Order: sequence, then structure tokens, then C-alpha cells
Amino acid sequence: MSIEKSFKRLKKEGNGALISYIMGGDPQPELTPRIAGALVEGGTDILELGIPFSDPIADGPTIQEANQRALSSGTTPLKVLELATHIKDDHDIPLIILTYYNPIFRIGVKKFFDMAKKSKVDGVIVPDLPVEEAQDYKLIADTYGLDTIFLASPSTTIDRLEKIIRYTSGFLYLVSIFGVTGAREKLQQSTIYIVKKLLPYTAGKVPLAVGFGISQPYHIKSIIEAGADGAIVGSAFVEMIKRSRYDVNTILNRIRRYTSELKRATILNRK
Repeated sequence: MSIEKSFKRLKKEGNGALISYIMGGDPQPELTPRIAGALVEGGTDILELGIPFSDPIADGPTIQEANQRALSSGTTPLKVLELATHIKDDHDIPLIILTYYNPIFRIGVKKFFDMAKKSKVDGVIVPDLPVEEAQDYKLIADTYGLDTIFLASPSTTIDRLEKIIRYTSGFLYLVSIFGVTGAREKLQQSTIYIVKKLLPYTAGKVPLAVGFGISQPYHIKSIIEAGADGAIVGSAFVEMIKRSRYDVNTILNRIRRYTSELKRATILNRK
């Protein structure tokens, strides 16, 4: 199922999307498909799979450590794409690769998208690629039929937002706070404000999903009630994997239960 179809189905049902992020190869590559399976069983609608990188500038300590664990386990971009293939073979779920631009540049943009297409990837997020420098990247991605998901932040101007919306497909990734990734206990009121501010520009054009700091069911409920189409949870899952990385069954059970709790928060029957 494509990203677009997933959002349309959920909207028809009156529900929001739960988008879950894990780092490919953390703590070991062979565990990634099993962790992905637990997320799917718990109710994840869309899966983000990270490619580890040595200088993850947009990430907080939790995901920085996951990068290092994955790199230490021998995980490479090619290995993550291989893992994506295994996950897609087992689960009919949209799968997104999240990577910094350097690995794509080193592989070659055209070769990267060719490999991603063969790996059954549905979309790509590159947090350090500005839309102003993405024309060739976007053209190649479109040629292979992969979604290009761009980010907007609280400081994004309306003129720039409109350009980002023209370039993005699949969904628009709203960075809900200033700063880096990381689970937070409280949802800032400014997050609700920015969701409502962006909705007139995204409505009817592209789904709006909110990430950075989202970790609690009430965060998700508040975001979906404010009008967002989806919520993105990453650091909370990564921290759970870190704490239980020596006990695979504990990882899988905890992730399955936690995902189920988060998914219930998206079910609002909002028409």
C-alpha cells in the first residue's frame, strides 16, 4: 500500500496515521525486521527506517546513540535497503527511508533511487537537504515513483512553506519544536498552534504529519484533534530498544504494547 493510499484510507475511517521510526541495524541488523514486525502488529500505519550516519545533526542523544550502535554492528546503507526488502516482503505497509544526504551523494542519487525502488521503498526523507537544492533529486525520485518527503519547521516562512508543499509528496513532515529529536513529556501549546497555522496551506494538497518530541498517547490525540493527519514517533521507540537490547523478547513485547497504546490515540472517528 502506498503512502498516499494509506492516508486516504485512514482519513475515510476518520482516523490519523501512526508513523513509527526505528534505526536500521539497531541493535543488530538481523533484529530490525522482527522489530518492524512488532510495530506493525501493534498498529503502526507507516514505518520509517533510518540509515545510520556518523554526523546526524538533526538528532538528539537518543538517536545519535542508535546511529553509533547500528554503525558498530556493521550496518551500511545497502544493508538497510536489504532490510527494507525483507520487511516489505512480510508486511503490506508503506516504508520510508530516512537518511542524511551524504550517503545518497556517495552512492549517487540515481543509483540510490534505483536501489530503493528495487527494495520496495515508498518514500525518502532527507532532513539536511534544503528544498532550494533539491531540484535534480526531486526529478530523479519522481522518475522512480518514490515520494519525496520534506520538512517544515515553526520558523518556516509562508513563501518557503508553499515551495516545500510543491516539492513534497506522501506527506509534509512538520518539525513541531525548535531543536533536535528526542522524546519529551509535555506537548508544547505552540505545536498545536503551528499545526492549525499550516492546515490552510496543506489541506487538499498533502497530508500533514507532526514529529519531534512526540512520545505519549495524549500528544498524538491532541495533534490529531488539532487537524493533523498523522503523528511521528521515533526516539521513544529507539530508547525502548536501547534499554532492552540484550533481551529480544522484551523489546518485541514492549514495542508491540506501546505501539498499540499510541495507535488507539489516533482513532478519533473524525470525519
